[in-house]
Amino acid sequence: MSHVRKGDTVVVLTGKDKGKTGEVLKVFPKANRVVVDKVNIIKRHTKATQKSQGGIVERSAAFHSSNVKVISKSTGAPKRDAGAETPKRKKTATKTKKAA
Repeated sequence: MSHVRKGDTVVVLTGKDKGKTGEVLKVFPKANRVVVDKVNIIKRHTKATQKSQGGIVERSAAFHSSNVKVISKSTGAPKRDAGAETPKRKKTATKTKKAA
């Protein structure tokens, strides 16, 4: 399961678009890839058809989900963990006895 969901605001950690922020448009969980709005722009050369005119179309391409980090809506800072808060570990009260 991915740490990113559709609609999340993320910041890019690596690559040519490092530091850019955007909204997640699509998530591909099996491939661990995400499409972020206005990030990782590619130019697609399309052939003209009866329905659409041909030309060069710019669109956002998918990249690996490990290259993004979710931004907190309340603080505006990147989150350490996008999921639920992790439970704190309990310290054991018993001490081990040394063998004599």
